Amino acid sequence: MTLVRAKKHLGQHFLIDKNIAAKIVDSLRPGNKYTQVLEVGPGMGILSDLLLQKSGYEVYLIDIDIESYQYLQKKFSTLGDRLINADFLEMDFGSFFSGPMAVIGNFPYNISSQILFKVLENRQQVLEVVGMFQKEVAERCTAKAGSKEYGILSVFLQAYYKVEYLFTVKAGVFNPPPKVLSAVIRLTRNETRQLNCDEKLFWLVVKAGFNQRRKTLRNALSSFINKEKMTEEKMLDLRAERLSVDDFVKLTNKIIENR
Repeated sequence: MTLVRAKKHLGQHFLIDKNIAAKIVDSLRPGNKYTQVLEVGPGMGILSDLLLQKSGYEVYLIDIDIESYQYLQKKFSTLGDRLINADFLEMDFGSFFSGPMAVIGNFPYNISSQILFKVLENRQQVLEVVGMFQKEVAERCTAKAGSKEYGILSVFLQAYYKVEYLFTVKAGVFNPPPKVLSAVIRLTRNETRQLNCDEKLFWLVVKAGFNQRRKTLRNALSSFINKEKMTEEKMLDLRAERLSVDDFVKLTNKIIENR
């Protein structure tokens, strides 16, 4: 079969190291919680090959690249409608998956944050994610409060998932090699079905706090808070990067209490 050309505008860097591919696939830990697994951006199917060999998985592949889709149609002719030519970011999960599922992939680096926010939108269904990201993004996802990498993505992901940095991957295992180091992380859904606060306001507070991360929260959140009632609130004298997920939940509740 004719090989698929990696396309710069799609952020494609095809993994060519089978040992790394096996480590990624083996990082899924389904237990009895899910059987459906969606691979995003399979390219030429190095992860797909291994996923389809695993018993107990109902594997779906989604790729926006028509060339990759046509290649995979020939390679995995029995997949049928479980091979999808579409944009993952526009996918309606409920149309394809009847229950809990996992997402895996060597994700395109140019949309990696958008992929994670798509997962968050579907957090009640996506129980696990194992994926390759640019190392810098992986470090942001796993960063703890107080570090310079800690930000919006760190808070949102860690609110609903256990986030683990699994291993670093060098550029030489890709074709073409990216100009950055890569890393594989795993997200495992935690027990939090819903945060103990107004989740909509929580998201707004976190975003506003980090969008002006050099300011104290008292200044960054000036449009949310009742300044007269919250003069003694010490959390507002900190910058957003100092607050844990639990702190943001507490602050959200205090903002509501003092309106």
